[in-house]
Amino acid sequence: MNKKIIAILTALVCFSAFGLFAQENPVAQNSSESTVQAQQSVQEQSATTTADSLKYIAAAFAVAISCLAGGLAVGKIGAAAMGAMSENAELSGKALPFVGLAEGICLWGFLVALLIIIL
Repeated sequence: MNKKIIAILTALVCFSAFGLFAQENPVAQNSSESTVQAQQSVQEQSATTTADSLKYIAAAFAVAISCLAGGLAVGKIGAAAMGAMSENAELSGKALPFVGLAEGICLWGFLVALLIIIL
């Protein structure tokens, strides 16, 4: 189980590093601009591009980690709930809401990612 989580996190880090280095380098559109102004505009565009890419990477990590945690929680809670219900069927009303609470973790991760992207 731990090897799977480590493999997934390693893949996420590799994909995010690839996204940082796969940016386009903007070129000045007007040849009559001085080279100093052109270099400053390129640096400003590069800084905003880097900030935007980091924003999307942070949003991806928020969703990925929350979904992994929610999936692990639902798996463990669901297995325990099914085991308890197999012994006593009256426990279904008490055990199943906890599964819903574990699924809510994914929604919170999505909301955090949405706020990161919007703000």
